[in-house]
Amino acid sequence: MSRGCVVLVLSGLLILGSCSKQTGLTPGPGFRKALQEALIQAQPGAVIEIPEGKHDIDGPLTLTVDNVTLRGKGIDKSVLSFLNQTSGSAGLTVTANGFTVEDLAVEDTKGDGIKIKGGTGVTFRRFRAEWTGGAKETNGSYGIYPVECKDVLIEDSIVKGASDAGFYVGQSRNIVVRRNRAEMNVAGIEIENSVNADVYENVATNNAGGILVFNLPDLPMKGGKITRVYKNQVFANNHPNFAPKGNMVAQVSSGTGVIVLATSQIEVFQNTFKDNKSVNVNILSYQSTGNPIKDTAYDPYTEAIHVHDNTFSGGGDAPDGKVATLAKAVGAPLASILYDGVVNPKRMTAKKQLPDEARICIENNGDATFLNYDAAHEFKKPSRDISPHKCSLPALPAVTLPSGA
Repeated sequence: MSRGCVVLVLSGLLILGSCSKQTGLTPGPGFRKALQEALIQAQPGAVIEIPEGKHDIDGPLTLTVDNVTLRGKGIDKSVLSFLNQTSGSAGLTVTANGFTVEDLAVEDTKGDGIKIKGGTGVTFRRFRAEWTGGAKETNGSYGIYPVECKDVLIEDSIVKGASDAGFYVGQSRNIVVRRNRAEMNVAGIEIENSVNADVYENVATNNAGGILVFNLPDLPMKGGKITRVYKNQVFANNHPNFAPKGNMVAQVSSGTGVIVLATSQIEVFQNTFKDNKSVNVNILSYQSTGNPIKDTAYDPYTEAIHVHDNTFSGGGDAPDGKVATLAKAVGAPLASILYDGVVNPKRMTAKKQLPDEARICIENNGDATFLNYDAAHEFKKPSRDISPHKCSLPALPAVTLPSGA
């Protein structure tokens, strides 16, 4: 045993602390108690290994120790099942830095799958969160849920059945979400009130909405911006919206590919959009939600959006919800790319457009159709003329994590 290694034995559980190694969790009765003891007693650097099998977890788990790894034998081999959960909401709640979970699944939590708050250095790798009973508004809100975090990596993971967003990163900085699959959620992937995010090489399908980049009022962190959404497959996101009434995502029309809402410096490029029945890309201000704005520090406008070099096919042929209402107001068919046309009047130049650095630029998207539906003037002058938006913006920088990942 190496120098400085700490060994703890708890109910047949062997923990090797500073050696960054742990073995001995035994499946069967008392598993949740043994696992929670391991999470409590873990030393920084510990690896808590979850053995193969479906393990019954009847209550919530918590972790407050920095630099702990929770590792299973594979997303279909090591499963923490919360189907019989009788207390708490989230499956696992983490308030620590340096948390990693990999090769593990969490199923049927009453609330969120794994929630981590206020952590720096967060990694989800080959992780699955799923509600196995299908799409229900009583499912947990989020599968993967880092909030108020920094340096977040989510890769090669799957979430199914979340009643809000499968992959949600909120009020965070320096984020990479890559090579994941979001399916049968209300929103597949959501980046909210966050700065510096790369969302790429993901598959979003059979959600109500594929990928959402939002900036919302009444939250401690404001001014979400600088997100790249690229090389994703966003297709057939036509699942009925099953969010509980009153949730923001309950307004997402089934059949939505990407929504960019009330944010700035967003680059959407080299994605494949296909068969999203309401709209493939929707760019809009917060005013278009119809919700009141009481937050005096909140900027509801959308600026500096660059949608370019994407591939579009199908979609927009059977709009739902608010997009269906829009189609009645302006006339069908709508378009692959919708823009509400709402701008900050204080930012308009003498040319009656936003400053060059703040424009909505749309280019090189093949034969994708476009519609500015003029929500600012109650749809009086909708326009399919894309020429005011044929412009470019500087490419946004790649997100670099301290780990180099």
